[in-house]
Amino acid sequence: MTSILWFRQDLRLSDNPALVYATAQGPIIPVYIFDDTQSPALGGASQWWLHHSLKSLRDTLKGLIVLRGDPVHLIPELTQSTGASAVFWNRCYDPHAIKRDKALKSLLLERGLIARSFNASLIHEPWQIETQTGGPYKVFSAFWRAASQRQANVPLARPLIDVVTPDPQQGTIDDLSLLPHNPDWAATWLDYWSPGEAGALERLNIFLAGGIEGYGELRNRPDLGNVSRLSPHLRFGEVSPREIFSNLQRLEHQRPELSRDIEKFKSELGWREFSHHLLFHFPDLQKQNWRAGFDAYPWRNDPESLVAWQKGQTGYPFVDAGLRELWQTGYVHNRVRMVVASFLTKHLRIHWRTGESWFWDTLLDADTANNAAGWQWVAGCGADAAPYFRIFNPIEQGRKFDPNGAYVRKWCPELSALDSDLIHAPFEAPPLALETAGVRLGKNYPHPIVSHKAAREAALKGYETVKRATHQG
Repeated sequence: MTSILWFRQDLRLSDNPALVYATAQGPIIPVYIFDDTQSPALGGASQWWLHHSLKSLRDTLKGLIVLRGDPVHLIPELTQSTGASAVFWNRCYDPHAIKRDKALKSLLLERGLIARSFNASLIHEPWQIETQTGGPYKVFSAFWRAASQRQANVPLARPLIDVVTPDPQQGTIDDLSLLPHNPDWAATWLDYWSPGEAGALERLNIFLAGGIEGYGELRNRPDLGNVSRLSPHLRFGEVSPREIFSNLQRLEHQRPELSRDIEKFKSELGWREFSHHLLFHFPDLQKQNWRAGFDAYPWRNDPESLVAWQKGQTGYPFVDAGLRELWQTGYVHNRVRMVVASFLTKHLRIHWRTGESWFWDTLLDADTANNAAGWQWVAGCGADAAPYFRIFNPIEQGRKFDPNGAYVRKWCPELSALDSDLIHAPFEAPPLALETAGVRLGKNYPHPIVSHKAAREAALKGYETVKRATHQG
């Protein structure tokens, strides 16, 4: 039986349940469809990664049909033109994908075709983890405790694959026009990243060989290398969370002294699972405040400050370094990610959806569930969110997690000559120190666009509005 294997967010051959099942039936026709009906459309950074990941997959498979349009129309047309009698795919869990896939499966079954979907993206399905009353979890610790008690499936080996690519092929990866032009803002990104399954497995091995040691504490240090940088690979399914989980368990057995670091990294995978759990049960997570009381929060419309934040020109070096890292590499360290998000929502009081939209376009690992849940968590309106009064001090965060200023020096080179005790607050530095370091505030580095003290007081005042609205509700 020849079947169509529809690749989506599972651009790999190892631990790919749909692929394993399809190849057991006979030859496969591998297909990728760039879904034009998705809203919001895939961000620019994600499109860059997708281009390179698809090329890696095509080269490994020795063939890949690439189409653009609505899969609900294109897949049935493809079954007719190729004579395929079955379509298999791995599930996606965002609201658009769920609605689309249900419609497609119904259509295929009505035509007498076989249609099956599988879980390749999560350790457990979002509906498998439920409270004692049968509802969704709203607190991470309880969710992860319950999820950890379930046995994770063993990763599936890469199967033998008989690929059929009918001629003529309807399109190529280049036809999708996913790469930036004029300007090519991603010109150096291949110096930082290796999209594709091989790059994902190499990144995992590097992390397990060294980066995970001390991860429990050092993951908060953006100036060090104790993070996995696996998030873009996970987002596009070039490595499965089950594969990572299995490798962690193997390493823990070999090196029990790393158990605390390994458990902490497992819990980070848990946050990814929790985010998808939330999105599945609360499909408006990307658009609406999870806590309805935040509908009363007095957000500000401040285009000038927004642009300064986006460009890394806020006058707070730790914040600016993170936003410049994001622009130049498509990635920002998780600790810094929280600080820059807090600055936008709490110092500038600009709506979290504005930041979520910016990350969606600029992050390589932009994922509907993680992005929305993360922004709502930082803003204080999400599930299991930080208390509303927790407002990151960007100066103290820098001093604590970038104590020598190495991270700021890398991304804000105009401040590189400042002493470590001054680099996180140049606006507090003596004039002579600034002159000696070549820092001219307001000229080659901005003054702070807002006072931390005044911003904190304004944010807390805004949260009082939320408290009153919540109490009245």
